[in-house]
Amino acid sequence: MATLIVYDSAYGNTEKISKAIADGLAGQTTVLRVNEANSVDVKTFDLLIVGSPTYGGRATPAIKRFIDHLPANALNNINVSAFDTRISGKDKGFGIKIITNIFGYAAGRIAKELEGKGGKLAASPEGFIVEGKEGPLKQGELERAADWAKHIGQKDA
Repeated sequence: MATLIVYDSAYGNTEKISKAIADGLAGQTTVLRVNEANSVDVKTFDLLIVGSPTYGGRATPAIKRFIDHLPANALNNINVSAFDTRISGKDKGFGIKIITNIFGYAAGRIAKELEGKGGKLAASPEGFIVEGKEGPLKQGELERAADWAKHIGQKDA
């Protein structure tokens, strides 16, 4: 299976998760930062995974532009999935809990946008935890990302 992973990363955490996902996948995998992916023909891949840090419950503007510029139905017959990096409201203060409850996270929105372009969801959107705005990643998240990748397409999304 040929897979394309497109990501944006502000502090390197989402990039690390992207590479861990690639390590967990079988087959040929191409990992590209979003600014390198704009000219790639997504139709040449069987699976497209898009990842972004969460900013105000949304993906970065660069990821949003990438998806918006995909032609209508560009992802027909292509499996898709999405992930984000996020601060967990569960372990943080009351303010973070309120913000995350109001705005949510990026992965679900990315997945819906990919489906809107014709993609078939191959795995439920997933979030990977960073300890603070700049990181580091929570202990075990790289391993969890590789494990998540191994199960893409093996179960109902």
